[in-house]
Amino acid sequence: MAVPHMLLGEIRAVVGARNLRMGAAADVDPGSNPDNLGAGLIVAPATTEEVAAVMRLCDRHGVPVVAQGGRTGLVGGGVSKPGEIVLSLDRMNRIERLDAVERTAVVQAGVVLETLQQAAAEHRLEPGIDLAARGSATIGGMISTNAGGVMAFSNGVMRHRVLGLEAVLADGSVYRDMTRVVKNAAGYDLKHLFIGAEGTLGVVTRAVLKLDPIPRATATALFGLPSVAAALDLIRLALDSETGQLRAAEALWRPFIELTASAHGWSEPDFELDRPVCLLLALGGGREDALRTEFEKLFGDILERHPDTTGIVAGSKRQEEALWRLREDTDVVYWAHPAAPSYDVSVPLSQIDGYVRAILSRLTDIDPELKPYVFGHLADGNLHIVLNRQGPLPEPLASAVEAVLYADLAALGGSFSAEHGVGSKRIHSLAATADRTKLKLMRRVKDALDGHSLMNPGKVLPHA
Repeated sequence: MAVPHMLLGEIRAVVGARNLRMGAAADVDPGSNPDNLGAGLIVAPATTEEVAAVMRLCDRHGVPVVAQGGRTGLVGGGVSKPGEIVLSLDRMNRIERLDAVERTAVVQAGVVLETLQQAAAEHRLEPGIDLAARGSATIGGMISTNAGGVMAFSNGVMRHRVLGLEAVLADGSVYRDMTRVVKNAAGYDLKHLFIGAEGTLGVVTRAVLKLDPIPRATATALFGLPSVAAALDLIRLALDSETGQLRAAEALWRPFIELTASAHGWSEPDFELDRPVCLLLALGGGREDALRTEFEKLFGDILERHPDTTGIVAGSKRQEEALWRLREDTDVVYWAHPAAPSYDVSVPLSQIDGYVRAILSRLTDIDPELKPYVFGHLADGNLHIVLNRQGPLPEPLASAVEAVLYADLAALGGSFSAEHGVGSKRIHSLAATADRTKLKLMRRVKDALDGHSLMNPGKVLPHA
């Protein structure tokens, strides 16, 4: 069904002709999924009032709306199709307030994470969340997907960074609770309905975020470890450090770091990539030399417990950046295996070693050539698993792989989706693993806020 011409005219009157792009004019970068621009029609409002006016018009005409930010999602949460309207938040990109005393930032949804990081850094502050897509991921999109990243083990995910929120509902009404304080016990905290809802309940337009002080110095080290147990021991030691605060703990299983190191031509004479798992650690503190000394102490302590450990400390910012590229340049995997199937799970720390051993064995039982790349945020149990196969996987192989990866997660106390969301790709996984009452409550909330299912249809919720 095509979008009515009358509606297009009414939207032009709201946002201006230049901000309603169709056909070839709508041909912008689709981001992580070419189907993100399947609608062939993009509306770019500049204010909350314009978003509300567009939503009222779409509600009146019964036209679905897919809100988009940086288009970096990996589970099809932003895909659109003809008959729908893509609502781009690109023009709503102002940092309205950044208060160093309050340690808060009031931002519009289209603000890019890196832009906020740079602005906050001028006041020696940071948003307390970081991820590899910082240069394109927007705050609105991160809120809508409840993004996590490398600092979640200490600072929480996006849900824990948001103090206040503004969102436009399907009927054009505006939910506004732009609280700038941590303590707020005044009734239901409804902002959490929109955090992680992936645009299915409303369009996030503005938010208040907590900011944290930036450490005066940072240091990075890479350790080669004989086991996951050794890596977890090292994390515990780092958390107990008297000199530095642990800022990141990223695990890279051998196949992954061998691939990224080869792609970047990275090598160090005193560090062989021959350990089962490597651990990239970052510390923050007062002085860089003290942090490097602390890493040397950590190395000595872990060596006593696990003699097969190796390690290297970055001696400069250039070396530090080179180490982080080994973790963050996941595009290397997709160059080697186009559209490689990827999975994003959370596993309780005590269960990670057994879980990884089990899935590697069971995947080999399915196909001896299945040797996945495993990496992720070890301190909070978030593992990324990417198959060494070109995607998409055919059936029944796809279902067999998911059965291996997801079968025991609920019983272990984990989740099939750690930080990427459900989108359109993981709806069946949610339907298969979620508590029945949870699914019923989700449907009741959806019906209450979006009775005509106009907000990002076909995402998150299983079909009624």
